[in-house]
Amino acid sequence: MPSPLPSRSLARGERSSSVEKASPGFRFNVAKLNQEQIVLLITVVLLVVFGFTLNGFATVPNLLNLLRSISILGVLGLGMGLIVISRGIDLSEVAIMAGSWSIALIQMQRGTPVVAAVLIALMIALVIGVINGVMVAFVEAPPLFVTLAAGFVIYGLAFWFAPAWVVYAPKDEPGLMFLGAGRLFGIPVPILVFAACAIVMQLFLSRTSIGRFIYAQGDNPEAARLTGIALRPLIVLEHVLVAVLAWIAGLVWVGTTGSMQMAITQGTMIFDVVLVVVIGGISLIGGRGSVFSVVVGCILIGTLLNAFTIMDVNSEVQNIVKGVVLLAAIVLDNWLHPRDEETARQGD
Repeated sequence: MPSPLPSRSLARGERSSSVEKASPGFRFNVAKLNQEQIVLLITVVLLVVFGFTLNGFATVPNLLNLLRSISILGVLGLGMGLIVISRGIDLSEVAIMAGSWSIALIQMQRGTPVVAAVLIALMIALVIGVINGVMVAFVEAPPLFVTLAAGFVIYGLAFWFAPAWVVYAPKDEPGLMFLGAGRLFGIPVPILVFAACAIVMQLFLSRTSIGRFIYAQGDNPEAARLTGIALRPLIVLEHVLVAVLAWIAGLVWVGTTGSMQMAITQGTMIFDVVLVVVIGGISLIGGRGSVFSVVVGCILIGTLLNAFTIMDVNSEVQNIVKGVVLLAAIVLDNWLHPRDEETARQGD
């Protein structure tokens, strides 16, 4: 008597429906494509279509400019991706970047040596990361509200200390500008910074025990706690890593623009960071996704925004498109990773 088909895999979202072709033994299972692969295919199609339809799109300078334009977003996305994999979120990341570097640039204008000011920015970022982590891990406050409030506090304190919408960097410090404005072997350095951060993050998540603990925490926090994983220090470490990546992104931003704009903390940039993470395939239920998810999400958004710039599409339409894309990514995430009884009990 044949045994019944297991239902556990269907509860986990491993859909088994397939479409059989006419030739015997050949099956095409759409569900075998994960979100990363689907987004990558869409991106390739868009690159081909825009390459043939838009003048100047498929040129090497424009493609390098496309990659350069997403580098800062990508570095921030790596931090957001890490925290979402752990089943958390950090909405203060952009504020950490802007606030810490605004204070550092003000210190440079007041005569502080560049190296000391750079370390001040790093120290500020680390302190904020520790405070966020302690509030989430030990006070057990919801990370959404903790980091949202932290973003407002950072903005207020930084603007009080550096009362200017734009704080400019010294013009006689080429070393400070190198990561944002330099080139190495003809490649803009911001692209190389994003690539280096992505490689290090991938190795951290896939080759270290802490990286595996982060996935275990996101997949099932209670089970991870019962296996002996110290979740509270791990949560603090995750927020500290987000702060470090925000500091690196700020260093690239200062080198690219020669300034830091506090106004970005009040804009939509943090939602762009969440967008590239979610659309790339890092599931909001935690425990799923990778660095590659952030990379493909950044490339897709960068491709769309670059094409919109060439077509002279206004910012309102771009925001509408980004909102629709985010909603589509959430629907796709729910379809590929349906919430079962176990995840429902965990408070999703």
